[in-house]
Amino acid sequence: MILQKLCVGELSTNCYILGDEKTNEGVVIDPGGDFDLIDENIEKLNLKIKYIILTHGHIDHIKALVPLKKKTKAKVLIHKEDLPILSDPTYNLAQFIGENGSFSEPDLLLKDGDTIEFGKKKLLVLHTPGHTPGSISLYTDNLLFTGDTLFCEGIGRTDLPGASCENLFSSIKQKLFTKPDDTEVFPGHGPSTTIGWEKKNNPWIK
Repeated sequence: MILQKLCVGELSTNCYILGDEKTNEGVVIDPGGDFDLIDENIEKLNLKIKYIILTHGHIDHIKALVPLKKKTKAKVLIHKEDLPILSDPTYNLAQFIGENGSFSEPDLLLKDGDTIEFGKKKLLVLHTPGHTPGSISLYTDNLLFTGDTLFCEGIGRTDLPGASCENLFSSIKQKLFTKPDDTEVFPGHGPSTTIGWEKKNNPWIK
């Protein structure tokens, strides 16, 4: 698996580029800004981007969405419960950073249990609401991309529109902490971690 992590945008969002080394098909997870940087790394990796996957609809995870879709012609995927966020600059928090933040509808709406295929690789969609109603995590080959649901020794905010503390803790315990302890966690912000480490050391969960 090709895996490139980029730190982008005003809020230092983790954007991930994944690729199948045999077919050169790839996906981009959370293009939160700095389109030129994302585009440059896609070119370096020689990938054909099939999908742009949004773990949720907040502006710091979608700011480079429009130019990236225009350049790659990739299909945009988001969970159906976060669809209203994309077109509402108040809901997606774009107004807080002085952006318009009104985005057109995605190409495909995701639900829990869906499989996203690129080349010979597959990502399993886990619906992990809490930070937003339609937040998702993505799981493959002992790798877990958690968006703003779970961070290294932290959790996503639950004081924003549509958020739920109860749903967030349920998502973490029932969907994420059921994965093997050695599962590598790649969050939407900050350093990577493992499920085992978070079970023992995350003060919000304990």
